Amino acid sequence: MPRISAPSNAAQRAETQRRILNAFGELLFSHGLPGLTMTDVARHAGIGRTAVYNYYADIEELLIAYALVETERFMTGLRESLARLDNPVAQLALYVRAQVEDLSRRHLPPGPAMGSVLSPASFAKLADHVGGLNDMLQDILRDGMDQGYFPKADPLQQAQLIHGTLSSSAARGGDADEDLEDRISRTVRFIQLGAGARFDDGGHPLRLQPPAAAAG
Repeated sequence: MPRISAPSNAAQRAETQRRILNAFGELLFSHGLPGLTMTDVARHAGIGRTAVYNYYADIEELLIAYALVETERFMTGLRESLARLDNPVAQLALYVRAQVEDLSRRHLPPGPAMGSVLSPASFAKLADHVGGLNDMLQDILRDGMDQGYFPKADPLQQAQLIHGTLSSSAARGGDADEDLEDRISRTVRFIQLGAGARFDDGGHPLRLQPPAAAAG
C-alpha cells in the first residue's frame, strides 16, 4: 500500500484514485487496451492490486471512469477557449484544432474501438457524456449559418461528417510536432471549406450573405 502522505483520508483516496487513472491512461496509450489488466495498472501506479479493486470493479469500469474524466477536462477547456472568440469560422478552426490535437495525443481509443470493448450500457453512458461535444459543434455551425458565414445546411448532419473526418485524421502518437502542426492546419482549412466558409486574399472569413436577423 502507498505511504500515507495526504492530510486526510479523503485526500488520500483522491490521490490514490488520481494515480490509478494516470497509470491506466499511460498504459492505454503506450500498450493499448487489449490485454491490459488491473494488475498491470496497480504495478504501474505503484500500489497493491487490491487497492485498485477498492475503486474499480474491472477494466471496463476503469475505462469508463478515465474516459469521463478526460472528456470533461477537454470539454471544460474547449468551452473556455471558444468563449474568447466571436467569429464562428474562427471557432470552428479552434474546435477542429483542439479535437485533432486531443485525438492525436490523448490516451483514449477512438469511438468505434470503445464500442467494441464496452458493454452497450457502458458505451451508452459514455455517449451521453460526450454528446456535449456534438452539441458544441452544432452550435458553432448554426451560429455561422445565422451570421452568414456558412450556407444553410443541417447542423446535425454536418457535425457527423466533421467528426468522421476528425477521427480519420488523427494518427495517435505517430507525428513529430511539425508534422502534426501541418496536418492540423490542413485539416482545419479542409473542414472550414467543407462547411462552406470562404476567405478573402488575406485569409479573413467572408460573409456569404447578410446575417439571418438582417436578411430580407
